Amino acid sequence: MSQFYNSIEPNVIDDEMVQKAVEEQCPEDIRKLAKRESINFKDVTELQLSFSNILQIDNLWQLENLTKLQLDNNIIEKIEGLESLVHLVWLDLSFNNIEVIEGLDTLVKLQDLSLYNNRISKIEHMDTLQELQIFSIGQNNLTTLEDVIYLRRFKNLRSLNLTGNPLCDDEQYLLFVVAHLPDLLYLDFKLVSDTTREGAVLKYQDLTAPLEQEEAQALAQLGEKQAKQKELEYHKTAFVEYLNGSFLFDNMYAEDTDAAKLASLPGVGDLLQAYRKEFVSVCEELFNYGLREYEKREAEVSEFYESLHEALTANQREGRKIIVDFENRNKRRLDEIHNASSYDIAESKRAEYEEDILQLSEALMTLEMRIADQLEELIKDFKRNIAVLASTFIENVKGMTTRCRDLENRHHEKLLEICVVALERSVKDELDADLPDDVRMLLGDTTTIVNAANVSHSIRLRKIDKRESDILSNAYRWQASVTEQALQNEIDRNRHRVKEIVQYIDRLQEELGNTEILELTE
Repeated sequence: MSQFYNSIEPNVIDDEMVQKAVEEQCPEDIRKLAKRESINFKDVTELQLSFSNILQIDNLWQLENLTKLQLDNNIIEKIEGLESLVHLVWLDLSFNNIEVIEGLDTLVKLQDLSLYNNRISKIEHMDTLQELQIFSIGQNNLTTLEDVIYLRRFKNLRSLNLTGNPLCDDEQYLLFVVAHLPDLLYLDFKLVSDTTREGAVLKYQDLTAPLEQEEAQALAQLGEKQAKQKELEYHKTAFVEYLNGSFLFDNMYAEDTDAAKLASLPGVGDLLQAYRKEFVSVCEELFNYGLREYEKREAEVSEFYESLHEALTANQREGRKIIVDFENRNKRRLDEIHNASSYDIAESKRAEYEEDILQLSEALMTLEMRIADQLEELIKDFKRNIAVLASTFIENVKGMTTRCRDLENRHHEKLLEICVVALERSVKDELDADLPDDVRMLLGDTTTIVNAANVSHSIRLRKIDKRESDILSNAYRWQASVTEQALQNEIDRNRHRVKEIVQYIDRLQEELGNTEILELTE
């Protein structure tokens, strides 16, 4: 059907086209209003641009809350320009000239996708569409049954339309698709019968069993990967990620070619092994200490917010009691004013009620000042406790990283001794003949080999310093963040509560002002 438009000038989607389409979707009674006033594209959730001779998808980025998009019956050749439509649930691109499935990566909420009647020859590039339930790709150029196996990754897929593709001519088509997509309910607009499903399973079990095994292994690997990632995130929150092993030690030697050369010298291997063991032991000590301190920090924060919640709950309970007592008198006061036997009595009652409102305002504001003072003290204590936790953690981290530097310094001294001995033996031609040439070059003179050892030593010290700096920076940031957040929360709460009280008192006074006093005589 898209060929019908070839004689007409192709269109590109622009604001005017979108505006017109949105207006036409509006009910008749608000269409005129929509035409007079500019439409906020962020409020648009559905858009129909069918039969618009559109060649290129563009200028849809403003429609960020779109959930349904119809672009069927156009002359679109490429799926593009949809990146910002992350809330899209329903997409119709049927009856176009699309050759490749692409440009759908960000549409992770998509449930219903129609690519019916295009020129697609392969099902691909849809991995992120894990919510997909309905997929129509009939009347395309799919020729290989095995392409259907790609759809196994969509565990929510329940309805599939492939009719009109060359692969449907295969006599095994029905059983093959049903066997490889066991959760499918509808195929080519027909309910998959139990008989068909049983026959498909029986016929293709030798092919599907290995697939199921591979998928189970992949799922297990994914679960393991996610568990490791979750564990890593936990370690990061404790500021000690990658310290539960040899990562820092290995990183100190990574890409250090001189250190690798020096490791070939006699005696250096044993020295490195001993150094590694001691260094990793300190790292693991730091790691375990970091986790324990993290739990302490979490407990302190949790205890603070529990105390804060208790104080606020008690304060709110008292405030509600004051308001309930007042409102129990409120209706009676207004009735007394309205039904007073004389104007003077009504005025007297009004004055009493005004005084009652002022006393209510004072009581509520006093209560708020009291809780504000109470929470201010609570936050001060919290800041002191957090400061103690942070400073203790920082000092102990410094102590442990100093031990790492001490180990590095001792190792360097011993390495220099080995280098000097190796240089002397080299001069006497007593070294192993199999020693690599690049290592022998380092043994040319004392300056060369000492410089090489010193450069490697400096690199390792910098990496230790960097790791220490990262931990301390994270600790300082956490301390500032958690205390500033507590303070800001209280500032926001106090402002909101004061505003709430003022608005409540204003409403009462307005209600009193609107109460009529009848002109009565004694």
